[in-house]
Amino acid sequence: MYYVYILESLSNGDYYKGSTENYLKRLEEHNKGESQYTRGLCPWRLIFVQTFETKAEALKREKQLKKCNKEYLKWLIIQPFNILNIDKKLDR
Repeated sequence: MYYVYILESLSNGDYYKGSTENYLKRLEEHNKGESQYTRGLCPWRLIFVQTFETKAEALKREKQLKKCNKEYLKWLIIQPFNILNIDKKLDR
């Protein structure tokens, strides 16, 4: 599986979009300052994850999200295909 993820900077509220095979490991790397694009805005929290069967699909979606405005991304975060929302659904 491949994943597209969105992080939110807890220092200024910026969003970062990326893709990976292991989103939890990637979050840890961002928070350790191992990414030049995110190291100055730590800490980060994971707010969106979407699954894809192929790397090509995930990269295509990541590219699309990088062009989206913040209002669309806020809407996207609450959608049922955000796998982070699965636990919230089970709590109901």
